[in-house]
Amino acid sequence: MADFPVVDMGKLNTEERGAAMEKIKDACEHWGFFELVNHGISIELMDTVERLTKEHYKKTMEQRFKEMVASKGLESVQAEIKDLDWESTFFLRHLPVSNVSDNADLDEEYRKIMKQFALELEKLAEHLLDLLCENLGLEKGYLKKVFYGSKGPNFGTKVSNYPPCPTPDLIKGLRAHTDAGGIILLFQDDKVSGLQLLKDDQWIDVPPMRHSIVINLGDQLEVITNGKYKSVMHRVIAQTDGNRMSLASFYNPGDDAVISPAPALVKESDDTSQVYPKFVFDDYMKLYAGLKFQAKEPRFEAMKAVSSVDVGAIATV
Repeated sequence: MADFPVVDMGKLNTEERGAAMEKIKDACEHWGFFELVNHGISIELMDTVERLTKEHYKKTMEQRFKEMVASKGLESVQAEIKDLDWESTFFLRHLPVSNVSDNADLDEEYRKIMKQFALELEKLAEHLLDLLCENLGLEKGYLKKVFYGSKGPNFGTKVSNYPPCPTPDLIKGLRAHTDAGGIILLFQDDKVSGLQLLKDDQWIDVPPMRHSIVINLGDQLEVITNGKYKSVMHRVIAQTDGNRMSLASFYNPGDDAVISPAPALVKESDDTSQVYPKFVFDDYMKLYAGLKFQAKEPRFEAMKAVSSVDVGAIATV
């Protein structure tokens, strides 16, 4: 098995740019995941985000999680649990309108630093989308334009902690799934592992790496690239020791964005070459909500059935 792809973004401004772009291309085509170093987000900012996130869990979330575990009797389960995850989470929305200031659980320092972190991640996400355009032969800005819809992209962060689990063989930290959206930027714990992706029918660890950002591709990029890039099943394995921190930021299309294969990636001479449907992003999210932990292919097929709606007319509103 090849090594997990790690991309040094510092090389994009050197004579090694070609090799770095090729590594991104190969990762998008064959892994659906890659890890970024020298990505431009300051180490000091990341260290502060990590410290405040862990402090917030201890202060606000840990007792709630223990009470939930006790109320459901999860510490003494004897059979595999398939309908919940061993995680403590909350969600922050950044775009189109931020709700960070509305979360009463967050102190002012944490709110301020998460807003700053989100701005850095937003810039990185948009830079990455342009790099993908370059590798795909699409005009610069194409993916950002598709994602924009009429009100701009959706962007938010799922803040998760995966506490020590007494029965990791019976309860997943997070059950296997693909991500519904666009491009995902993950700042994960560098000491406690657990994230795995499915490649060639084998579960492979995504290696914890200090100050890296893990990138994975969502279902929408698979559709837009007409399958050239793939979203990949991944999961979190609960651990008996250590509390794993995870901040997954989802840069997704706007609710009314119309998603379909890029014309430049569809063979005009072959009517059957467009294998993915055309749909409105919010319609896909409504379907995904009930089918997250199932295979993505039936979701795509279901969207073909509803794509008889004139999404072209919606796009021009």
